[in-house]
Amino acid sequence: MPVPRVSRTPLPGIGVRYDLTTREHRRLSVIAHRDGARTLNAYRRDDPDECALSVKLTGGETEALIDALMPSHHSPSHLSTTDLGLVAERIELGSLSHWNGRLLGETRMRTETGASIVAILRRSSAIPSPAPDFRLAGGDTLIVIGTREGVEAAAAILGRE
Repeated sequence: MPVPRVSRTPLPGIGVRYDLTTREHRRLSVIAHRDGARTLNAYRRDDPDECALSVKLTGGETEALIDALMPSHHSPSHLSTTDLGLVAERIELGSLSHWNGRLLGETRMRTETGASIVAILRRSSAIPSPAPDFRLAGGDTLIVIGTREGVEAAAAILGRE
C-alpha cells in the first residue's frame, strides 16, 4: 500500500493546515493552530469540499488522540507505568537553573522525592542511567519516573533558579 501524501498549507495568522486523502478517497484535514490547539476536520464523501465534522482539540486532547491512534504502550516489551501508579515526564533544565553545571547527585533527587532520573537528553544524544557524577547543563531534558507526587516534587527541585 502506498504511503499517503499529506499536503501542507500555511494559514497566515492561524497556523498550518495539513490535508490527507485516505485510500477510501475520504478527505481529512488538521489545522495546527499557533496556540498549540488542533482542529480535526472530516469532509463529506459526496462533496469533499463540505465539512461533515470539525473538532477543536487542546494540546492534551491531541496527545491523547495520538496515543489512541499510535499506542506505544501496546507493545509487550514496553512497561505501562500508569497501570503501576507511576508517571514518566520530561523536565527541561533552564539555562539559569541552580543545577546548571552541578553534579546530578547534588540534587538528591531519589532521596528527596523518591523519583528517579532515568535518562538525560542533551542536544541530539541520550544518556541512559546517568551516574551521580554526571554534570548537568542548561538545556538538558531529564526523563524522570516516579509517583505523580514524586515527579512534581522533582520538577520543583529542578526548576530552582
